[in-house]
Amino acid sequence: MWALFTITIVIVLAWRVLHVFRWPLFNLGIRIQQRKGELSEHSIKIDDHDIVYLDGGTGEPLLLLHGFGANKDNWLQIAPLLAPHFRLIIPDLPGFGDSTRKDESRYAATDQVVRLHAMINALELGAIHLGGNSMGGYLAGLYAAQYPAHVKSQWLLAPAGVISAEPSEFFQMVENGDNPLLVNTPADFKRLLQMCFTKIPYIPRAFQRCICERNIQEQKFNEKIFGDLLIDPPELEVVLNGSTTKTQILWGDEDRILHASGASLLGNAIANAETIVMKKMGHCPMLERPRETAELYLKFQGLS
Repeated sequence: MWALFTITIVIVLAWRVLHVFRWPLFNLGIRIQQRKGELSEHSIKIDDHDIVYLDGGTGEPLLLLHGFGANKDNWLQIAPLLAPHFRLIIPDLPGFGDSTRKDESRYAATDQVVRLHAMINALELGAIHLGGNSMGGYLAGLYAAQYPAHVKSQWLLAPAGVISAEPSEFFQMVENGDNPLLVNTPADFKRLLQMCFTKIPYIPRAFQRCICERNIQEQKFNEKIFGDLLIDPPELEVVLNGSTTKTQILWGDEDRILHASGASLLGNAIANAETIVMKKMGHCPMLERPRETAELYLKFQGLS
């Protein structure tokens, strides 16, 4: 009886400590993940924005771009698998994460590509490998189309901007005035997780709360950026039509945010693109199944 009582007290106290100190522990966990990926944090001034980015690893530069409402942390699970083969540069895109937000600035896709080009030049990266998920994949594709000589290969994980794809569940919701990417409540955050993943990766509940709180805090500015992204958006399958840049396209067959029909449409537009539709996969392969996603990419690059 006393043993059971003691165990119960220990569990309650441990839960309470995790709850009260969730932010320090969450930030510690992020730092540990960064070290596992051989990454250190830096900042650079671009277009009146301080862009915070992670840098580390060995090899040719691979610049990785996160999706809408996310940040550089979205690549931390896969980074340790890529760092032995590439120098990873992983920014918080302007307007997101720890990078600057400016009410008077515009964050349309074309504006972000200009900032991205300035950052690549400022870091003197030369020709790079470029990857991105969702909005980040869209920006990566637009960049490769505009600066093909600067991009050795592109890695597009469920990229946004394939306008001729079938309407996804997400876009049908947006047309009805409900944007699940804009989180106002814990219930909204839970719904967003369910929409992004077929199988939600394990995240301790206290850490889920941290991510939820951050999403709620950023909601207003995210709404501004979402509006900016709708300003004359280029069609990805059009700007990349006939592209000869070495390309791998990954898409989840159960993606509820961006319909998987975009994979074949984009693959047909790009010469010799490798197109893979992953089974039982949602919108963020590098988070849902990082090892499988990394293995597919390394094989594509001839490194496995």
